[in-house]
Amino acid sequence: MNFDNIVASRKNKTIYRSGNLCVKVFNSDYSKANVLNEALNHARVEDSGLKNIPAIHEVTMIDGKWAIISDYIVGRPLSELMAEHPEKEDWFLNLFVDLQIKVQSYSCPLLSRLSDKMNRKICETDYDATTRYALHTRLDSMPKHNKLCHGDFNPSNIIITESGEPYIIDWAHATQGNASADVARTYLLFCLDGKNALGDKYVDLFCAKTKTDKRYVQSWIPIVAASQSVKGHEDEKEFLSKWVNVVDYE
Repeated sequence: MNFDNIVASRKNKTIYRSGNLCVKVFNSDYSKANVLNEALNHARVEDSGLKNIPAIHEVTMIDGKWAIISDYIVGRPLSELMAEHPEKEDWFLNLFVDLQIKVQSYSCPLLSRLSDKMNRKICETDYDATTRYALHTRLDSMPKHNKLCHGDFNPSNIIITESGEPYIIDWAHATQGNASADVARTYLLFCLDGKNALGDKYVDLFCAKTKTDKRYVQSWIPIVAASQSVKGHEDEKEFLSKWVNVVDYE
């Protein structure tokens, strides 16, 4: 197996291409439980019947480090294509939203519940007890659904092949739950990337296609912002604190 071709390097992992395989090698101090959970999430999504994802082949250890080996999808991230072709923004955004709606049309009963994960994340935040209580109360009031949610659905996790076929990667955060929560997270990711206008256009398009009240998606934003805050990105904290505001949207 060839490890000379580095595809990407992240805080806790390095991703290589070896022929037709993608080899994701985690740092030696990375949690074994998190690696196995990511692989299990991915495998369960495969079992759901969703076709637009690479198949996992193996979970192993390489030089004392845990690794996940899956299909390597030859193509370009949608984020790169959108940056290179701003004139096609609407076309790309339609593809992006349609793909998310397709994902959410599936169910995956063995995945963890989004609401349980959000409650746990709220408990882990640095916010005061009153704010945490308000966030828990808001979350408990939300309708309980069982739709497949990606958890990190953004254009960099969509690979477009030469034939135009989209593939969705990185299922580490997949859960089952309320689709609007996943939409709120995607919107937040656009805003964290400084693309507020694109985020607004994205939410409007999703709501129009699914006949969802925009205020319903917005009501999830404080919850997903709180969950994002526990990732420890100092540069995001002030921005996220503005969103962790449980007053109702106008």
